[in-house]
Amino acid sequence: MAHSSTWQSIHEGLGQDIQMLLCVYTNQDQNNASSVFPVTPPVSKKFEVLISMMIRNQTKIAEFVLLGFGEFYKVQTLLFLSFLVIYAVALTGNALIVALVLFDRHLHTPMYFFLGNLSFLEVFYTSNIFPRVLSALLTGNKMISFNSCFTQWYLFGSLEATECCLLCAMSYDRYLAICKPLHYAAIMQAQTCIQLVVASWVNGFVTFVILLHLMLQLTFCGSNEMDHYFCDYFSLLNLSCTDTSLIEIMGFILAVLFTLPPFLLTLISYIYIIAAVLKIPSTTGRQKAFSTCSSHLLVVSIFYGSLMVVYMLPKNNVNRNTQKISSLLYTALPPLTNPFIYSLRNKEVKETLRNSIR
Repeated sequence: MAHSSTWQSIHEGLGQDIQMLLCVYTNQDQNNASSVFPVTPPVSKKFEVLISMMIRNQTKIAEFVLLGFGEFYKVQTLLFLSFLVIYAVALTGNALIVALVLFDRHLHTPMYFFLGNLSFLEVFYTSNIFPRVLSALLTGNKMISFNSCFTQWYLFGSLEATECCLLCAMSYDRYLAICKPLHYAAIMQAQTCIQLVVASWVNGFVTFVILLHLMLQLTFCGSNEMDHYFCDYFSLLNLSCTDTSLIEIMGFILAVLFTLPPFLLTLISYIYIIAAVLKIPSTTGRQKAFSTCSSHLLVVSIFYGSLMVVYMLPKNNVNRNTQKISSLLYTALPPLTNPFIYSLRNKEVKETLRNSIR
């Protein structure tokens, strides 16, 4: 009798478990199910919550929602026109410099070879972010697929790292031209310039392949709303429901290894350049020497200055709207200002542009 009562209790327990599964997965009405297996509603409810939590934790997000500038819905038209003007001017200006460097033989020098690559990078850079922003503002569709989001983030980070290296190569070119003028032609040959440019592009894209592989191992199972206008590194980490400490450490290590050295080399180059210029006795000679690198120095200052302003902001004390607006400094300001700086401050570019227009 004891054995039969034990088997009966086990049978009733199994019946309750089966009923709970049926209620959860087949969405049957509990009153109909209770006619087959007598089960108490509180137990069924707890089991249903547990199962739903397990399902939710195993669900992977297929797309993200870029909230963008939703808080400024009253000025959506103004935002669209502003982004459109920024993108059109940056795209046209940088594409024009690329064309001038390619087709005018007077600009076939190392300095303008690097400048052409920098402008091509800015065309690629702005086209990676602004078309989707404009589309979201115009149509209201803020969805971006999982693959598209990670592709945008990868290209954004890779191009930023490449720009650091290109600016470093340009500063090295100016250092040789001012500090080692007798050795300039022998060192900065065509083969050397090509090697520096190829190394810059490879360094930027290979660096982020490692980080991309780690990022793709993350699980996204909670909210898919990203409070930004593009797929940002920190926004992706915040949406992940897995531990991101390893990725954050690797990201810091890669930044130190691959982006800090170009910045330091650029800084050291301009320390030597400024020191050499100050040693020139005549005022005219100092002005002439400094004019050959003033444009690039201004570009470097805008690029690194905008990055420092954004990344040095305290993340906890600054609201998201301020962070999104400040991020425009490094996504829009360098591509927008570079064509004007090089076209207005470089005599060769201005002369080539006037000849092309005529």
